[in-house]
Amino acid sequence: MPRKFRRRPSVRTLLLAIVPLLHSALPAQEGPRAGPGAAALATRFAAMTAPSGLEQRMVDSLLALLPGAVRDRAGNAVLRIGSGTPRRLVACPLDEPGWVVGGIREDGWLTLRRLAGRAPAMFDQQLEAQQVTVWTRRAGRPGVVAVRSVHLTRGRSADDAPFTFDHAFVDVGARTAAEARALGIRETDAVALTKRPHRYGDSLLAAPWAGRRAACAALVTAALGARPRDGAGETVVAFVVEQNLGRRGLLTAMNAAGPFAETVVLDAGVAPFASVGVERDTTRQAAGFGAVFRWRIPVRYEGSPVETVRLPDVDALAGRLAAWIGGPR
Repeated sequence: MPRKFRRRPSVRTLLLAIVPLLHSALPAQEGPRAGPGAAALATRFAAMTAPSGLEQRMVDSLLALLPGAVRDRAGNAVLRIGSGTPRRLVACPLDEPGWVVGGIREDGWLTLRRLAGRAPAMFDQQLEAQQVTVWTRRAGRPGVVAVRSVHLTRGRSADDAPFTFDHAFVDVGARTAAEARALGIRETDAVALTKRPHRYGDSLLAAPWAGRRAACAALVTAALGARPRDGAGETVVAFVVEQNLGRRGLLTAMNAAGPFAETVVLDAGVAPFASVGVERDTTRQAAGFGAVFRWRIPVRYEGSPVETVRLPDVDALAGRLAAWIGGPR
């Protein structure tokens, strides 16, 4: 047939031809999802900062993630699953060692003070010449910790004292104290290493306090997916504050919801990957915790800026916690 007499396909015909092609290019439809998995949450949590006594931003995030969770009088995020007895507690500490703004100099530099509580050896040395974030009441403000001039320090003796927070001067780009305060910075604002979770190797995640954050991510996932069996009783899930400051959050959770027949405290520790360390805590505990066990997710380079956790271990811990929350078989 001559070209001029050929009928052009209608718009409807074109659409009918294209739709199957588009459909084949789309991903297969999936059912509704319960939310991000433990490994994804671990990466998200590893970017969060929660110095002891200043954990409330992270608690806010947990309350948004966990329907039914409430903030107790200590500032913990607490979720109750099931009812009746036995009553058990599973707790994940949120806090980390850190620093606060100790003063604002007239030239705009910030000085630091260490927060009370336990910290790893050589903790202050992590600060020198590093990027930090100053957590004001409004937002996080970037800064850097100044480093001593190589030229001016030549010839110093080898027995110089190591770097401490007393040597730290934080530059936030302000030229005067007034400019620093205009950024919203005040004394006692939290200061922490700027966190950029780093994925590397075979599903490895590195970040300051990555293990503790990963354990809490596993507990969130377990709490969202747990299905208590008949007669399993009640499980109190608590994300506790100020663990490094006399365990105030943990004690408050026990006093408010205990006594408990059994308590599991989550944390991180050096152990072979793919094996959660479980140990009976035989140290003196306050009455009301029952039998206390510590479950430690394995990490490498504990307490360093590159503390590393293996993401499949996070998912495995979430499954184990969901089974424990479900109750004894």
